[in-house]
Amino acid sequence: MSAPVRPVLLVIAHGSRDPRHAQAVHALVRRVRSLRPDVRVETGFLDFNVPSVPGVLESLATEGVRDVVALPLLLTRAFHAKADIPAVLADAPARLRIRQAEVLGPSPLLLSALERRLYEAGLTPADKSSTGVVLASAGSSDPEAIAVIAEIAREWRHTGWCAVRPAFASASLPRTEQAVAELRELGCERVAVAPYVLAPGFLPDRIARGAAGADVLADVLGPSPEVARVLLERYDEARVPVLAAVGA
Repeated sequence: MSAPVRPVLLVIAHGSRDPRHAQAVHALVRRVRSLRPDVRVETGFLDFNVPSVPGVLESLATEGVRDVVALPLLLTRAFHAKADIPAVLADAPARLRIRQAEVLGPSPLLLSALERRLYEAGLTPADKSSTGVVLASAGSSDPEAIAVIAEIAREWRHTGWCAVRPAFASASLPRTEQAVAELRELGCERVAVAPYVLAPGFLPDRIARGAAGADVLADVLGPSPEVARVLLERYDEARVPVLAAVGA
């Protein structure tokens, strides 16, 4: 008896006019494929880039694919996860059985990815107790998303940093530069900015400008191995009900 066919993993990215965004998304997807060669992984963009999500779904249906796990490449459950993506999936070809996976965050693996980026930028574990960190998010008008970022900052503080403060590049306050100043006033020996974003673009560039007064600026999360592992965790969590529904 042959093993059941695994659902196709469709990674749904926002898209951007900045070419670095798509490059980072594709690099992350390549890492995911290398970790799980048994899983077919496709990429679709909501805007600006191709292939579009509707285009990928049409192609999959034409091929005869039945089961798809649609995974939002998002760190919080904000507007795109709650409205945009469900609306696009609702218009998918009827023959497709689609399950929307949860967003990537929060996850302990993402905190590990943030620390990886900080260490790559020059910090060491020995610096933690004397370093204040700005957890710099893109920002959102969704209160749930803002609350999640604040909670992540509180949890991360308990891992040994001098202090951790959330900041937002849009929609919410404080801005990165305000959080940097606050950590200076607290007396932290050094201040680091950790962008809690997946790919380069307009808002990450704003975070970088706001980090001008910091001692260390980490890179975006990008295709770090921890992010790829979280992505596969979300896929596996979502695919089990899909397989159960078809008696696999």
